[in-house]
Amino acid sequence: MGGFDVQVFSAGRGRCRRGPGRALRFLRHDAEGRGVGRYGGRLARLVLGAREAAAASVPSSAPVPVTAEKVRDAFAGLQATLRDSCTPGNCAYFLGRVYDELHRTDRAMKADPQGPGHFSEPIALIKKLDAQLGGDRSFENLKSHQDALIGTRDTINTWMQGHPEDYR
Repeated sequence: MGGFDVQVFSAGRGRCRRGPGRALRFLRHDAEGRGVGRYGGRLARLVLGAREAAAASVPSSAPVPVTAEKVRDAFAGLQATLRDSCTPGNCAYFLGRVYDELHRTDRAMKADPQGPGHFSEPIALIKKLDAQLGGDRSFENLKSHQDALIGTRDTINTWMQGHPEDYR
């Protein structure tokens, strides 16, 4: 891959820079499926250059290898929810994000080279939460199970704090 444009956000405005792939620290995908990360300490979005965009739009017959997310990166996303709460204008987003971050952490733990057995307690907590939610991710259901959702997040945070070798 030759290069890409990075849209760096500063005071609500974006600008593009050309840079190598390793300069952008990947965090997550945005709503459009583009990579969002950190570039020079600022929030940035990966925007493929014209050549890469054309190549990306052509389906490939070869499978693309998928790399598993590291537990520490997923856990950082979960920890980021600790500073937030369910406020009237933010509750649906907050509860949905906690749910998403728990499942992101669950996927990372299951894919970790140490094996899912190493993370059996947090994985079991998420499985128990999923049973309580009954597969319903709607805001109304998350709101009615808010205590279980936040309790699961807090318990996993405490467990991870007791296992610093897994996220540092």
